[in-house]
Amino acid sequence: MTGAEWFTSGHGGLNRYFTDLYSTLNERPGVDVSAAAFGKPEQGGHSWGPVGASTLRRAYTAFRDTSALPPDAVIDRHFCLYGRSAIGAHGKHPLVVHFHGPWAAESRMVGASEITARSKYWIERLRYAGADRFVVLSKHFRNLLVESYRVPEHKIRIIPPGVDLARFRPSDSPSASCTILCVRRLERRMGIHVLLRSWRAVIAAHPDARLVIVGTGTEESALRGQAAEAGYLDSITFEGTATDGRLAQLYGQAALTIVPSVALEGFGLIALESLAAGRAPIVTECGGLPDSVQELDPSLIVPSGDADALGDRIVRALDGQVPGPGQCRAHAETFSWDAASQHHISMYEELVS
Repeated sequence: MTGAEWFTSGHGGLNRYFTDLYSTLNERPGVDVSAAAFGKPEQGGHSWGPVGASTLRRAYTAFRDTSALPPDAVIDRHFCLYGRSAIGAHGKHPLVVHFHGPWAAESRMVGASEITARSKYWIERLRYAGADRFVVLSKHFRNLLVESYRVPEHKIRIIPPGVDLARFRPSDSPSASCTILCVRRLERRMGIHVLLRSWRAVIAAHPDARLVIVGTGTEESALRGQAAEAGYLDSITFEGTATDGRLAQLYGQAALTIVPSVALEGFGLIALESLAAGRAPIVTECGGLPDSVQELDPSLIVPSGDADALGDRIVRALDGQVPGPGQCRAHAETFSWDAASQHHISMYEELVS
């Protein structure tokens, strides 16, 4: 397995997924797995070096990885730019590519030039060439691979993610607070600016409501300015980064969580973490996000970018119209890493049989 960064050194959904999948596979009997990424590795993992170097230098370092692989090894690449070639001493190894999101389109969302975005797109296409399987978390990203990257549909496997059910657990007693929790990178596509626009309706109905935003990113200054201009600083807290321990504490203090993405959302692992902690997430109809709650309560899904609909649903949730901790936890348990890892093992066995 090759990733971008180990989760201990770089927070984010891709890094969480890569790290947790590796840890689960590493505990499975009969599975021999190695993994490399930048930053401090998980036990048994390998680091290509510290985070923070230039993208070009890191790509070169990862590509030059010459560690020995057995002849029947499968290479599972989790970020298109970082990862060794599938060609080794024993010929071509089967190559699996996890598609966590369109790198080029994400660059456009943060203001990259069209030349930069198109260059990234063709780098993606180059790094996907020759892959035997592609793994996506939702039908939405399967369709994106087919339509935008011309990947044959028969090569794509939809494998829903898992959630660490031991790390995130319901608190001993249900929260009676009016605290809303939003855990997101502070980027435009995450839709936190829409959440802030919805906040006036929330505090009009529930003056004691509080919003805690966890995360950092390029939009932090703009979002803080938006909150200040609207006069929300007394009811909104920007938490910054949070450890898993602190995040678990925040879940326990919250009444519910919000995942307000407006673009390029593959699944939304944070929604599963919220459910595992016994807190219902209100999500937008964006990408694969609805897959996390559709079978629990479809009313938790609101139109993407619609501040009025989001505000109304938050108010109704604070009024009690929301699944309880037991229902949320039971739903989260249908997304186990054991099941996700078994799907991966079956795919790997198919490639080397």
